[in-house]
Amino acid sequence: MDDERQGLVYGASAYLLWGIFPLYFPLLKPAGTIEILAMRMAWSLIVMLVVLRVGGHSTGVRQILHNRRQLVLLALAAGLVTCNWGTYVYGVNSGHVVETSLGYFINPLITILLAVIFLRERLRRAQWVAVAIGVVAVGIITVDYGHLPWIALVLAFSFGLYGFCKKQANAGAVESMAVETGVQIVPALIAIAAIAANGNLVFGTRTPTSFLLAGLGLITVVPLLFFAAGTRRLPLSVIGLLQYLAPVLQFAVGVGIRHEDVPGTELVGFCLVWVALIVLSVDGVRHQRAGRRPEQSADSVAA
Repeated sequence: MDDERQGLVYGASAYLLWGIFPLYFPLLKPAGTIEILAMRMAWSLIVMLVVLRVGGHSTGVRQILHNRRQLVLLALAAGLVTCNWGTYVYGVNSGHVVETSLGYFINPLITILLAVIFLRERLRRAQWVAVAIGVVAVGIITVDYGHLPWIALVLAFSFGLYGFCKKQANAGAVESMAVETGVQIVPALIAIAAIAANGNLVFGTRTPTSFLLAGLGLITVVPLLFFAAGTRRLPLSVIGLLQYLAPVLQFAVGVGIRHEDVPGTELVGFCLVWVALIVLSVDGVRHQRAGRRPEQSADSVAA
């Protein structure tokens, strides 16, 4: 199997796993959102320590720990992804799977806005059109809800800022994940101790649920490692298209399995978001192809 096919398998596997997450978290009840989040952070560190041991990435982690800029950025990233995870678990377990899918649908648009605000990047006309359509869509959904879809917006902004911090840190996937989970372990242990002190800790009291809580480490780390392996082997345009697999599956789970209601007005808002993503994807593919033509011409001249 060539590199691109391997990349497609890894990338699709990552997004498919993320897409079926809404089926896993309800199995963790009666554990609350804070306990699920704390267990996810703690067991993710345990899994990452095994990965570091097997893969021999310890040197890279030590380099990050001696690089103040990378360490600060990854600590910020850890805080942002903690916020993202907590909001996602709350959304899924409170019957808002469709709204969580909206958050990941609009995430690419938020990422573009962050690039404009923080990196002073200039947008192409199609990108501005996509962002404008996305803003209108969120406005329509807000009117239908009677309030801002805060779960979706928190998910989109936290994950967008998380990606921004990770990109600025410019560290290896395994090494950065190890540092992030290391940062998370202290608040995770404090939260677990507080819940236990109140007599509300589910872990250790129910055997099936305890195993599922421990499994949070694997279901968190494995898709991230698949994603890292996929991004090394695939063009950015393919990764950009694959990323819509997860929210599409989440939307399908919310409507088809969890039977969440999607009123007509809200469906119009979702359709507009999908139109914005189509505009964004087509523009991205065209831009990448246009970038390849000068390279091909240069190669021909050199030949």
